[in-house]
Amino acid sequence: MNGLNARHLTMDSPLGLLAVSATEEGLTCVNMGPEEIKDAWGPQESTPVLEAAVEQLGAYFAGDLKEFDLPLAAVGTPFQQRVWAQLTQIPYGETWSYLEVAKRLGDAKAVRAVGLANGRNPIAIIVPCHRVIGANGKLTGYAGGLWRKERLLSLERGEPALFA
Repeated sequence: MNGLNARHLTMDSPLGLLAVSATEEGLTCVNMGPEEIKDAWGPQESTPVLEAAVEQLGAYFAGDLKEFDLPLAAVGTPFQQRVWAQLTQIPYGETWSYLEVAKRLGDAKAVRAVGLANGRNPIAIIVPCHRVIGANGKLTGYAGGLWRKERLLSLERGEPALFA
């Protein structure tokens, strides 16, 4: 998934342990709550991209960072890449429905495909798939668990007490 030159770092966060992985090209994965370190993440070894990711994630969790500035190198289909790029356009503190994302991609009928691509986003938090909700305004599935999605949205709404 991350290639042979992947490296990773782990960090404690308010959401539990995170494993952040990158290649020379950029960030490839943010995994929440990893029970074990996977071989695909590469050895635990610092790189400038990983150090920047850990620093920016720390600032985000502290409420001091609203927009990440990191090179991204997620592996996915062309459609997934388009969806993930669209997710990065959702402003901090806002949510869009799957339908809205599909419409912004130019195909309102692609709601289900958007949902599948959203669920396969390997760079959680930084590519903010947590900002996508159901058309009825309800929180829907989240690979990291709905409780994490709720905490991330609480942080972005300025409700840090709910985040702690």
